[in-house]
Amino acid sequence: MRRRRPAAVHRAAALARAVLAVLAVVTSAACAPGGGGAASSGGPSPAATAGDVAPSTGDTSVSAAPGPRGSASGGSGVTDGSANASAAGRPVPPPPVARFRCPAATVTVATAPQLKKALAEARPGTVIALQDGVYAGAFTATAAGTAGAPVYLCGGRAAVLTGRSMSKDYALHLKGASHWRVSGFAVRNAQKGVVVDGATDVALQDLLVEHVGDEGVHLRANSTGDVVRGLTIRDTGLLNPKFGEGVYIGTAQNNWGTITGGQPDRSDHDFVVENSISRTTAESVDVKEGTTGGVVAANRFDGTGMTAASAWVNVKGNEWLISGNEGTVTPRDGFQTHVILSGWGERNVFSGNTARLAAGGDGLAVRVQESLGNVVGCTNTAGGGHQVSALGCTPSA
Repeated sequence: MRRRRPAAVHRAAALARAVLAVLAVVTSAACAPGGGGAASSGGPSPAATAGDVAPSTGDTSVSAAPGPRGSASGGSGVTDGSANASAAGRPVPPPPVARFRCPAATVTVATAPQLKKALAEARPGTVIALQDGVYAGAFTATAAGTAGAPVYLCGGRAAVLTGRSMSKDYALHLKGASHWRVSGFAVRNAQKGVVVDGATDVALQDLLVEHVGDEGVHLRANSTGDVVRGLTIRDTGLLNPKFGEGVYIGTAQNNWGTITGGQPDRSDHDFVVENSISRTTAESVDVKEGTTGGVVAANRFDGTGMTAASAWVNVKGNEWLISGNEGTVTPRDGFQTHVILSGWGERNVFSGNTARLAAGGDGLAVRVQESLGNVVGCTNTAGGGHQVSALGCTPSA
């Protein structure tokens, strides 16, 4: 039986479909540098340069665009609660979970055993506060909150969840744990940073995820209506470079038998917004076949060290909106679509993205493997004298 999704998720999906309907109306000739979708100067803006220090955290990384920690509204990229929210002026539906403040703690922990106990005993409305310190081990939550009473797990950046090694452990695993709010602390030194399996209405906010063997964050096993927002993700793939994505949505077809009983992994309507993702060996964001209707918006990417991918964002699902992102340093392209399985890699929209490509080579801002209703807006830009797309662009997108 198909799982019922929260009303906010349905609204987000409807808005995404409306955007697709509008943007698919008009197409034009290829966007050569100098016209609509013209080439930018190719130099990184100060906000997109590796080595900047985010003043709120002291982390050295590509600066992201989240609002201040604990603020009720987002940063300049994505606005909560409005159908007219936008990234770089392009229509973007509001995320299904708005930015949140952590309520007063109901449980405060200071050691790994205390954290494991608190996770095991969590109930709707529980608020777990992490004191500063190192929490070593693999931490799993299986209890669900409710839409009206989520479970909160919150800490400052000096609270660090660390795995035992980069060859094993998920540092934090939300397994069927729907309606969670996770905010603020650091995750490192595990095979995978944060994994969300089979959970709806989960928000990961303002975390630092770094120094992991494979991917930083993974939403899979029909995890729907989840939000990854304001994270700093860096130094992934240190064990397996080809698995070193920053954020991974869904499951590759050849793993459906293991993860979703042979059916597509419908991790649909997930939002990846306002994150800073750098030094990943594979894609900054990888959207797998089987997923539909999500949003990747207002993120900053730096592809330095990317050896197992050729673009920051790889979209193999359907009806995704990729809007208002900025990237610098890439082996080839900014954004790509791929058809791994017939019926997928279709009707995606790329709008208002800035690809700071280096001069030389054959890179494109957006490389579309097959047209299949995919829309590349002339509002995208490419640096280094490169074209936005080889298939043409849509002035209204």
